[in-house]
Amino acid sequence: MSQNTYTADSIQALEGIEHVRMRPSMYIGDVGARGLHHLVYEVVDNSIDEALAGHCDTISVTIHEGNSITVRDNGRGIPVDMHKKEGKSALEVVMTKIGAGGKFDKDSYKVSGGLHGVGVSCVNALSTDMITKVYRNGKVYKQHYQKGHALADVEIIGESEERGTEQFFQPDETIFNELVYNYNTLALRLRELSFLNRGLTIIITDERQKNEDGSFLSETFYSERGLKEFVEFVDGNREALMQEIIYMEGERDDIPVEVAMRYNTSYNENLHSYVNNINTHEGGTHLAGFRRALTRTLKKYADENFNLAKEKVEIVGDDFREGLTAIISVKVMEPQFEGQTKTKLGNSEVSGAVDKIVGEMLSNYLEEHPNEAKTIVEKVILAAKARQAAKKAREMVQRKNPMGGSGLPGKLADCSSKDPAESEIYLVEGDSAGGTAKQGRDRHFQAILPLRGKILNVEKAMAHKVFENEEIRNIFTALGVSIGTEEDSKALNMEKLRYHKIVIMTDADVDGSHISTLILTFFFRYMKELIENGYIYIAAPPLYLVKKGAKQEYAWGEADRERLVREWSDGTGKGVSIQRYKGLGEMNAEQLWETTLNPEHRTFRQVTIDNAAEADRIFSMLMGDDVPPRREFIERNAVYAKIDV
Repeated sequence: MSQNTYTADSIQALEGIEHVRMRPSMYIGDVGARGLHHLVYEVVDNSIDEALAGHCDTISVTIHEGNSITVRDNGRGIPVDMHKKEGKSALEVVMTKIGAGGKFDKDSYKVSGGLHGVGVSCVNALSTDMITKVYRNGKVYKQHYQKGHALADVEIIGESEERGTEQFFQPDETIFNELVYNYNTLALRLRELSFLNRGLTIIITDERQKNEDGSFLSETFYSERGLKEFVEFVDGNREALMQEIIYMEGERDDIPVEVAMRYNTSYNENLHSYVNNINTHEGGTHLAGFRRALTRTLKKYADENFNLAKEKVEIVGDDFREGLTAIISVKVMEPQFEGQTKTKLGNSEVSGAVDKIVGEMLSNYLEEHPNEAKTIVEKVILAAKARQAAKKAREMVQRKNPMGGSGLPGKLADCSSKDPAESEIYLVEGDSAGGTAKQGRDRHFQAILPLRGKILNVEKAMAHKVFENEEIRNIFTALGVSIGTEEDSKALNMEKLRYHKIVIMTDADVDGSHISTLILTFFFRYMKELIENGYIYIAAPPLYLVKKGAKQEYAWGEADRERLVREWSDGTGKGVSIQRYKGLGEMNAEQLWETTLNPEHRTFRQVTIDNAAEADRIFSMLMGDDVPPRREFIERNAVYAKIDV
């Protein structure tokens, strides 16, 4: 651009709606599946706010054919009278002005949900069509919008004694690169909201799927006991140490705090925290307050009631949380979020409020329930002894090669690149497939680590047994990360990570799937940061090689195989040969490169955690002792190429 063509006319002053459409990721996170589902959550959050204010007890979400959505509540209904400053209906202001809404008025809403705080106007901006109906004052009001702009004034279309708001929207296919709503993803979030808001009925209906009786697929979520039921649900596949759930509820400095917790026989800590119904999976001040109160209160009780000197063990914070499942929910008037994904609470005043309430109520519980208190303290002492054993095992993993070498596992075929951003490591099932992968890889950026058989099931093993396992030690050493400190045994030194793509590559059979799940469980329990940073992938090798004459093509599933047979033989199968790959070892190095290693042709599935509580529940169920729920889950999800947890 020459100097004289850069004038005042070159400067674009984008209105709010236009800016949302030009930079949608700034408002909803991304334009993939997560952002698409966030549109629904943003509308539902408005209805939840009405419930929090005591004006709504039922919310329904309907997925229509074509992946449009309707959200209906029985709240007060968005005001429709004239907005003095804007000179138009308050409904139109709320629906078309970024940052407009009742949440900024402390008299209307004490607290409100919504992570990004962009409101329903953002959903409107990113929809080709949006229709709002308001049931209020005995009338039904309606306004139609396209891409964030009203097509006409608000009109009265009928009379009704009902009240509430109904929002219909069709996401804009020119904005999103993923336009299919996942029923399970929405259902998980709505179930979670029902636990966090006891007494609220939430209904989800999918008009794209029908039951055997011809009715639409639908579920109703309602929780009478709230967080207590949430703990029971998350902990359903573990053996509880006590039947009763410890429940604490109180308010301090205008901050309502609610906590439910219970100990189980596992060796994992499962803490899930929420602020205004938002899952703060990065934690924050409310979680810090809870941990501080838990450690202080239990340590004081143990010191006063048990002879810890006789046990010859020093207890630290980690020990009090082993085998603990807890849900912490707080309501904050003006939450401040920070962290990588803006899901870490930063309000300093919340820490003290949670600390005081949990400290007082937990102390009272321990005094009133001496048998349960004794069970908890005995569990803590056992955890302390196991931690000391785990420390020795960790030190053994991190000890350098006494001969002065790099300390890398002997089976690792490393890549020549030292840049983690371009380096990949494949965790390969068996020496045979590992040998083929070493021949077929690109040595510059691809490393191969063969694993012998099935690694340890970490869900049912104490920490020191995990660190003593040779295959797990090899994974730790190859990745280069340190395993943590005595104060925080799960903390990883991410700066030392040697690869930013860690790929699980197993056979496409039952054994291969089991090995993948064992490895994923290990990463989820001991190296969760790798999943949260998007470093874990699952390779998808082809199941078939379809040939006819000189033509050949790989098929990754039954549908691909059937399509090729249909296209190449008019459906008869004549002249078409099909080779079924039972394992990676059946491919030669060239085929493995072509189908599974070559970045231009391979298929990877990135492992993500959209819902930490659900992931926790699924891993404990898949890797636990209870067979029926595991079988039911596998049968229900066997048709999916990808299971999002």
